[in-house]
Amino acid sequence: MGQIKEVMTSNPRTVTADSTVAEAARLMRDEDAGIVPIIEGERLVGVVTDRDIAIKVAAEGKDPQSTKVTEIAASDLVTIDPQQDLDEALRLMAQHQVRRLPVVEEDGRLVGILAQADVARHADAERTGEVVEEISE
Repeated sequence: MGQIKEVMTSNPRTVTADSTVAEAARLMRDEDAGIVPIIEGERLVGVVTDRDIAIKVAAEGKDPQSTKVTEIAASDLVTIDPQQDLDEALRLMAQHQVRRLPVVEEDGRLVGILAQADVARHADAERTGEVVEEISE
C-alpha cells in the first residue's frame, strides 16, 4: 500500500511551548491546517488542533492572546513512524478516532503530519471509507 513517508506532509510548520493560542490559530489559517505540532528543539511535545481552540479557548471565554498552547494541547500523542505503512496509519486513526497523525522518527524528531485526506488519496477506497466511519462514531 505504501509507506507514510511517501504521502505525509513533510516539515510541517510548528509552534513552541511558549507560543500563544492566537499564534497557533494564525498559523492554522495561513497554512490551511487543522493541527499545529508543538516542539522543543526538533522533538514533538504536543499538538494543538482547531477543535482544541474552539472547545478549550473560545467556548470557555479564554483570551487567545495570553493562553499558551501547552495549556490546551494534547500531550498523550498518537504518532506514527515514517517507515510504517498506510494500513497501520488507518488502524491507528480508527482506534484512536483521530484524523491526523504526527509523523515522528524513533528519536522523537517531528518529520511530518499525515492527514486522513493524505491516506484517502493513496489507500484502498473501501478501507478508507471504513476508517472514516470508525473515526466519526
